[in-house]
Amino acid sequence: MARQLDEQMAGRYPVGQRLRVLDVGMGQGTQALRLARLGHQVTGLEQDATMVAAAREALCGEPEGIRERMRIIEGDGRDTGVHFLPGSFDVVLCHGVLMYVEEPDPLLAGLARMLAPGGLLSLLVRNADALAMRPGLAGDWAATLGAFDTAAYRNRLGLDVRADRLSTLTGTLAGIGAPLQAWFGVRVFTDTAADDTEIPGDVDALLAAEERAGRTDPYRQVAALLHLCGVRG
Repeated sequence: MARQLDEQMAGRYPVGQRLRVLDVGMGQGTQALRLARLGHQVTGLEQDATMVAAAREALCGEPEGIRERMRIIEGDGRDTGVHFLPGSFDVVLCHGVLMYVEEPDPLLAGLARMLAPGGLLSLLVRNADALAMRPGLAGDWAATLGAFDTAAYRNRLGLDVRADRLSTLTGTLAGIGAPLQAWFGVRVFTDTAADDTEIPGDVDALLAAEERAGRTDPYRQVAALLHLCGVRG
């Protein structure tokens, strides 16, 4: 997914331009730090105090120049208007967050307001149109049948959360002034792999296969996750 994001950013801005990036729900700051290392000015927003502490600890181990390019704020992604002025960012990331939000539309509208004209909104969501894939591949047929007509599921942390449909988010993005420009599938072949699975020796071939499938119909349509990129008009 990082490659897809970098590709979208490079397609919108001149090479070498330092972008203002907001990472909403940054977790431990992995993506935020990666972008700061690339030279961008990054703000990470996270409401979980444990995650914030982990991100700050990771940032402390970085060179001074990177530390100066990244700031971390403890707060809720639904309160971006409290922390920032409209149009303050060139890129806004919201990865792995919407599944925890019962009503995502107000959050998304707030994120769109943070974008400067032409800015990029990057979303990573659970694919509600493919919820039957994981239990089906695991041979849990009762759960498979139950997954066809719902957007609710239980994640690997044991939490009851929700998924999103591409068609619904396409309409939402258009309605908030950041229409969908590109979308990709993420974890087409590897969703059933356990978190502690060892990295295979042919990892480059695996990543190439996932990258190709994530851009190709019909494979991307049954991916576990969807990566959507909207652009502010």
